[in-house]
Amino acid sequence: MIFLRSLVFNIWFYGITFLLAFGSMVPRLFTRNPVPPWAMRVARLWAELVLSGLRRICNASWVVTGRENLPQSGPVLIASMHQSAFDTMVWLLLVPSACYVLKRELLAIPVFGAMCKMTGMIPVDRGAGSGAIRSLLRGADRALAEGRQIVIFPEGTRAPPGARLPLQPGIAALAARSGLPVIPVATDSGICWGRRAFRKRSGVIHIAIGKPIPAGLPREELMRRLDQAFAQGLPIPAEAVDNSVG
Repeated sequence: MIFLRSLVFNIWFYGITFLLAFGSMVPRLFTRNPVPPWAMRVARLWAELVLSGLRRICNASWVVTGRENLPQSGPVLIASMHQSAFDTMVWLLLVPSACYVLKRELLAIPVFGAMCKMTGMIPVDRGAGSGAIRSLLRGADRALAEGRQIVIFPEGTRAPPGARLPLQPGIAALAARSGLPVIPVATDSGICWGRRAFRKRSGVIHIAIGKPIPAGLPREELMRRLDQAFAQGLPIPAEAVDNSVG
């Protein structure tokens, strides 16, 4: 049953991704705006359809706690654990205008890469050393000026549940440049949607939004507190249930 559900979901996921990404190419030909307003609406629709399929086909739901720790509007710096492709979609539905920091290789994916560009995401060449940080900060300046909510995965790559990876310096550079507090987020999304896993398992994914780490901390202290937040997993009250994504 898990195999069959996973097969149906993967067909749904790749089908929806292709149709929306390819379909958006047509109106893109008639606009000169590098980040057309409708592009984020398409991205949110994509996330909503894919994750609705995950819930209905694979019986994988999610619980969100700590929403009160997110500002209602304006620029935000969100530092999230990263276990699954789920994490790269859900924030499109949790904040008004998510701007992901993503690896530049994704831009090379036919059609999908063009959508990443159109939605104004921040690509980073992880092999560029200090050049990667400069590129990250330029992209962040633009996103924050537009009042967007930056989502970065400080671990740098997806990790299986329970694994700990060293935090990368990009989050400290963003915090120093923006002057914003850092909002840590713990998740166990890998229990249902593993890294490069064909099988998608039923269950409940937890997204725990922690209290902001104050702005202006020394780099070492910021990284220590963020690492501690990830290590603790930001425990979620048993009574908290919230399957909404809006």
